[in-house]
Amino acid sequence: MTLEQLRIFIAVAERAHVTRAAAALGLGQSAVSAAIAALEARHGTKLFHRIGRGIALTEAGEQFLGAARAVLAQADAAQALLEDLAGATRGRLHVQASHTIASYWLPRHLVAFRRAYPGIEIELTVGNTTQVARAVLEGIAEMGLVEGNVEAPSLLSRQVARDSMVLVVGPDHPWASVEKLEPAQLTQSEWVLREPGSGTRSEFEHALAGFGLNISNLRVALELPSNEAVRGAVEAGLGATALSASVAAPSLEAGLLRQVNLLLPERAFHLLRHKQRTPSRAGAAFGALIQPD
Repeated sequence: MTLEQLRIFIAVAERAHVTRAAAALGLGQSAVSAAIAALEARHGTKLFHRIGRGIALTEAGEQFLGAARAVLAQADAAQALLEDLAGATRGRLHVQASHTIASYWLPRHLVAFRRAYPGIEIELTVGNTTQVARAVLEGIAEMGLVEGNVEAPSLLSRQVARDSMVLVVGPDHPWASVEKLEPAQLTQSEWVLREPGSGTRSEFEHALAGFGLNISNLRVALELPSNEAVRGAVEAGLGATALSASVAAPSLEAGLLRQVNLLLPERAFHLLRHKQRTPSRAGAAFGALIQPD
């Protein structure tokens, strides 16, 4: 078993698709298929179900995925250590970020880091806040960037930016023409929200608590896994939502959404590290570059 085979297995498992995994890895489809077949044959265990043109992890594959990720994380840490000892400005840094940060705040910092350290490869994974915190806790990612606070005693958290949230509706929604909305009126509309575990969702629930409400008081019509999906559903006329001002801005400028006059609290973006893991030089450099806005 090689590290390359593990990387291929993880890429296929995460995408549930050989062709997409091959494209992401810059390999030929036949090479990816051969690596998976070699793993299965060498250990006499089926890792994937072949269902028509699709694939899905077997129970053995599900169990092996966690171990494979842990091995690669340790290998990356060992490589980073050797590069640090050599004083190199090369290597790989694995960062995981929540959706809003990865799409709207982080890109300019990635560009600045790339220009300052062109020999360091950044591997960026996107997930919701809960998934990002778990990745840092398990050592899959060296650092994470999330919205709001994360309660985890093993993690160090540093605020790196602030963000405002806005309440938005479609142009035909009754609230689009309301001069000022009262918190008690929030129960009078259907809602489209991010999934539980996302930073946007948790911050909105915190805002509701400040108004003396909770999520069970609202008529939640849809829960969707991305900001863009939520924004699109509200643009199409389904209810109201609360989004980052950065996410809502293009649709507000185009007239596809209307901002409702109800003040929502600001939220913070935080950088997460594990307390017991020493940052690599690449990680330290990236953390220094991300200064509070």
